[in-house]
Amino acid sequence: MLAKAEIKREREFHFTDQDFQSVRNKLYEQAGISLNDSKRDLVYGRLSRRLRACRMGDFSSYLKYLESPEGKSELVQFINALTTNLTAFFREPHHFDYMAKTVLPEAMRRHAGDHRIRFWSAGCSTGEEPYSIAITLLEEMASLKNWDTKILATDLDSNVVETARLGRYNTQRIEGLSRTRASKWFHPVAGGSGDQVQVATALQDLITFKQLNLMQEWPMKGKFDLIFCRNVVIYFDKPTQRKLFDRYADALVTGGYLFIGHSENMHNLSNRFELVGQTIYRKIS
Repeated sequence: MLAKAEIKREREFHFTDQDFQSVRNKLYEQAGISLNDSKRDLVYGRLSRRLRACRMGDFSSYLKYLESPEGKSELVQFINALTTNLTAFFREPHHFDYMAKTVLPEAMRRHAGDHRIRFWSAGCSTGEEPYSIAITLLEEMASLKNWDTKILATDLDSNVVETARLGRYNTQRIEGLSRTRASKWFHPVAGGSGDQVQVATALQDLITFKQLNLMQEWPMKGKFDLIFCRNVVIYFDKPTQRKLFDRYADALVTGGYLFIGHSENMHNLSNRFELVGQTIYRKIS
């Protein structure tokens, strides 16, 4: 009987250790994301599609192309291909409960004079997180009419940002929501087959979607009351995480909040926050 390695289909493209290391270096240089050795097959699978699209015969040629002036636009596709986007509406629901019961009342007291509230979904993926934030805001605030309330939603992957901006989802994506919430904030796509829903305009009006590389300059000038950055820093090494948490602290008002992912923490990475709940941090300096 043949061993599994012997019957495994031969790969379409030659992919050396040096190629893999070059991919890792390029992704870290461009996005600060660290890939471990276990991601080799994932890298091959996702970038093989890009080699076919660019009509490249091997990884070495593709990597050289990324370095050329002509390959500048392909660099965006390279990053998109290697970015993992897994999300859901009201994922980690304790964050939205805390936002409703603690963060929002504090923000309204803090901004009683200027009526200005700003939230940021950093790593918004296909939009489920910022739309969940918007739903929470509209359900908790009796009226936003007299408030300047905005949500910024950003992601490294330009493709998912466009999906998020469109706000159209398969009906399966909202099956976890209550019937009341689903019917209020999502409507069947007109003229469709019934398998897609469109988010309510009131939600879209609250959100500005932008492509943003967290490792580059941030164009935002004002301070935020709350930043969601969940399951993002897990892809970075410790020095990059430390730098990013410091930048988030700078972007928050004193007393503002940072929500991170269930497998992330700030241990030995920042002294500018205090832990106030499960993966919930409050800025103290």
